[in-house]
Amino acid sequence: MKITILSPSNLSGGVRVVGLYAEKLATFGHDVEIVSVPRRQPKLRKQIRSLIRGKGLIVREPSVRSHFDGLKVPHRRLPHVGPITDRDLPDADVVVATWWETAVWAAALSPSKGAKVYFMQDYGVPGQSMEKLVPTWRLPMKMITISQWLVDLVRDHVRTADVALVQNSVDMTLFQAPARGKQPVPTVGLMYRQAASKGVDTVVAAVKIARRTVPDLRVLAFGSRQPTIDWPIPEETDYHLLPADEDLPGLYAACDAWIFSSRHEGFGLPILEAMACRTPVIATMAGAAPELVTPATGALVPVADPAAMAAAIVRIVSLEESSWRAMSEAASERCRSYSWDDAARAFEAELIRAVADTTTH
Repeated sequence: MKITILSPSNLSGGVRVVGLYAEKLATFGHDVEIVSVPRRQPKLRKQIRSLIRGKGLIVREPSVRSHFDGLKVPHRRLPHVGPITDRDLPDADVVVATWWETAVWAAALSPSKGAKVYFMQDYGVPGQSMEKLVPTWRLPMKMITISQWLVDLVRDHVRTADVALVQNSVDMTLFQAPARGKQPVPTVGLMYRQAASKGVDTVVAAVKIARRTVPDLRVLAFGSRQPTIDWPIPEETDYHLLPADEDLPGLYAACDAWIFSSRHEGFGLPILEAMACRTPVIATMAGAAPELVTPATGALVPVADPAAMAAAIVRIVSLEESSWRAMSEAASERCRSYSWDDAARAFEAELIRAVADTTTH
């Protein structure tokens, strides 16, 4: 098949997944191209609000790094911000939208651009309100999503939605670590994101509580932006800005537990990345966490509950060596049971089904 993928280009987990599928589909023999547009600049009203608050003008620089960098599939950046129209795209068998705005654009494309598929990985993130998102679920497109939570959410709003579940996997050639014991100094880690939905404020409060019991608790974190006063991280955090992909396994493996703190999430890829590196996960009940994290592999805690998160931190970093090793091994085993090849074949099957449905109508 000839497959066109419409996607933002940045360092988000969702873009990482899109890139992985693009590359896997190409290795399966399909002709794949990714098409993206530059980031849209803030509207005048938002700029004025920023000036009034004393924060100056908002300047969105073009993303200089992306998970599409170095892929073995073509990635074409259009010179305009959108919409993407027929004149921007080649004829194809299938066109895949990966963001609510690209779904609107894809729905307006002519049939020659291919069967229309909507790969929906998240909801409610900045710039993607439910008011914008739900109408896109009503578009006449085949939908693929990544967690049972999202399948249920879509069907709660649109009972007739044609939505399939294809869960994410993790790249075990990158995310892996040898068997190990606990850290010499109790250590927890987190991925830093400047968004209320990511719940970093919960981690800050939880670490403060946990240190009353474990005063030498060390915190390690990484992210794509420097922490700020408005979006702080726990005190004395060992912070890594924009680490290279090959450095991520070492960061995950340097922890006794990885913290996933989201208030809401489409999936939560760091859960699997940490588990693949033999690190138990303390996760809020968001995204795919209830499907991935069990008492054998970590701990589930309520959303935005620092006390419960702190209790889980203390319990896991205080485990006896043998008990922690058993949890570490169980986390790794959970990831080995379902590969990206498995996920990509399931994704491919849904694309083939969409093309067949289009040709029979």
